Amino acid sequence: MRAVVLLCLLHAAAGMSAYNWEGPGRAAPDPLTKPVSACSVDKLSCECCTMLRETNKLQTYFDTTLTKLEKELDKANQGFNALQDRRVAFSVSLYTGDNFKCLGPFGVDTIVPYQHSFLNLGMAYNMASGIFSVTYSGVYSLAVTSFSDAGSPGNTLAVCTSLQVNGQIVAGSRELNRKDQEDSTTIAVALKLKAGDSVSVKLTKGCFLCDDSNHYNTFSAFLLYADA
Repeated sequence: MRAVVLLCLLHAAAGMSAYNWEGPGRAAPDPLTKPVSACSVDKLSCECCTMLRETNKLQTYFDTTLTKLEKELDKANQGFNALQDRRVAFSVSLYTGDNFKCLGPFGVDTIVPYQHSFLNLGMAYNMASGIFSVTYSGVYSLAVTSFSDAGSPGNTLAVCTSLQVNGQIVAGSRELNRKDQEDSTTIAVALKLKAGDSVSVKLTKGCFLCDDSNHYNTFSAFLLYADA
């Protein structure tokens, strides 16, 4: 833009005479004569000014566009920061290690107290109580994998677990027979939960879960997206 302005000034200076209107060879204009357009007298200067105006318009457009982009970037950064602040995810297993170990059977329905944590982002899962306390309202992905071993062929295999929210069953799995020595079940759901909800896995009375070196009983969940 500075180059354009300089070009205009140089051209204007080159066209100026050392004499004024009353100087030698120049006659003063008749005040009664209709004024003549500057562009009709000096088209180059007129085009230069037009270029300057268009350059100013272009700069204004770029400045306005940049301001809008910066606002959109700020908005995106705010959303990303809010998402980071609301990160909730956990993955736990009943036991850990290579030893064969079982939980149950019990005479009453029992909340499964998963004892090993692979991940507990946001510390929403309570290892002592076995309860996941929802901290942010939104949609969550939840999964429960249950495995058991009857010990020997012919024994009763009883894999019976359910996913419950505030004490109410929302999904369940059941494998009860004498044909299989070992078997597993899986629950996978997406649920809309509210802040303050309590989520847990219940082991049905008379059933039992077993971990070994190749199979883990697991409970996992993570926040898909939070409510605004």
